[in-house]
Amino acid sequence: MTDQTHRGKLSPILKQATGITACKGEGIFIYDSDNRAYMDFTSGIGVTSTGHCHPKVVAAAQKQVATMIHAQYTTVLNPRLVELSEKLGELMPRGLDAFFYANAGTEVAESSLRLARQATGRPNIIVFHGGFHGRTMGSLSMTTSSVGLRAGLQPMMGGVVVSPFPHAHHYGWDEKTAVDFCLKELDRLFVTYSAPQETAAMLIEPVLGEGGYVPTPKAFLQGLRERCDRHGMLLIVDEVQAGFGRTGKFWGHEHCDVQPDIVMSAKGLASGFPISAMAASRDLMAKGWPGSQGGTYGGNAVAAAAAMATIDVIREEGLVENARQKGERLINGLTALQKDYPEMDDVRGRGLMLGVEIRDEQGRPDGERTGRILKECEQRGLLMLRCGPHHEVVRWLPPLIVNSAQIDQALSIFEEALKASRV
Repeated sequence: MTDQTHRGKLSPILKQATGITACKGEGIFIYDSDNRAYMDFTSGIGVTSTGHCHPKVVAAAQKQVATMIHAQYTTVLNPRLVELSEKLGELMPRGLDAFFYANAGTEVAESSLRLARQATGRPNIIVFHGGFHGRTMGSLSMTTSSVGLRAGLQPMMGGVVVSPFPHAHHYGWDEKTAVDFCLKELDRLFVTYSAPQETAAMLIEPVLGEGGYVPTPKAFLQGLRERCDRHGMLLIVDEVQAGFGRTGKFWGHEHCDVQPDIVMSAKGLASGFPISAMAASRDLMAKGWPGSQGGTYGGNAVAAAAAMATIDVIREEGLVENARQKGERLINGLTALQKDYPEMDDVRGRGLMLGVEIRDEQGRPDGERTGRILKECEQRGLLMLRCGPHHEVVRWLPPLIVNSAQIDQALSIFEEALKASRV
């Protein structure tokens, strides 16, 4: 079934990026109602890191469903959360040994904001242009990836200060020039907009997600860490999309050799089950106020069991290293295509979180062309998504289990789509 009129009573403003009705998933493939297979290079927006229905994840969830589905964690202790916290603690940066669990990335963004304000006694938070942190009002107020997300909802929450992000390709500069400029502009904010003694934290993605799949330069993130240390501010790293091996390291910020104070995680955490986590040191977490953390479904027992199985699969199957290797193969293939397709204006990213920016002959972002490319890919059995402020970036985020033959097949389909989408 591909006819989008068969939508029942779903909201009319809820649109699907593809015309596919997915009836089954297995590995990197989803299958429609006619049992046609599609290579899923969306991973449910970076969620199905172990592929669809990995047997170990399915078994863990089935076992838990038969034992306890909902152990509400502010009412009773859920042993799965205790066990998950032990596993996550082994993977976290040193010192981040306390966890708060929710359902979605936007909830841990809100929770991080609350903790930062309460722990420091300061009202303001600095975010960076192009960041995406969620759709609830607090996290949306910290989101600047696309004006459409905030349209009709102004005014946003106060206390959010937006600083430039060093997107070198956007500025037309080399990376060092972009980093130096953005750090100088950040310092200027401290004397023009938000004094350090009024600034609780800085919040940043190690790779911009919705903002265009732009990696945060190492020197920039290190510059943020230095300023946070100097001024007594917290550094919050949003690993919701970049974490859990997506970038070829377990955490995206590891590419920058920086120690965060708070880490947010979701998406790839449980292979499709809804769970998110905020990690901080026990001392920092204890500075939050009573009643500021909670939720009916947060840390669901089944989702926690699936998260533990996901961690086991990532470790046992070497998926972080696979993301690094296959990401290198993919970016090399895309860079080779770039020579014959100048509309591929920029190829960037880390691991299996790569973006291809499409521009027209006048050098303008070409979201319309990007849409045609993705539709041509879909017709050939490859599903991908767009991002960027003009929807001009093709994002590549296959499951971390993807193999070399599948990468090569996707590259071949993409080239065919580039040709077919030309007007």
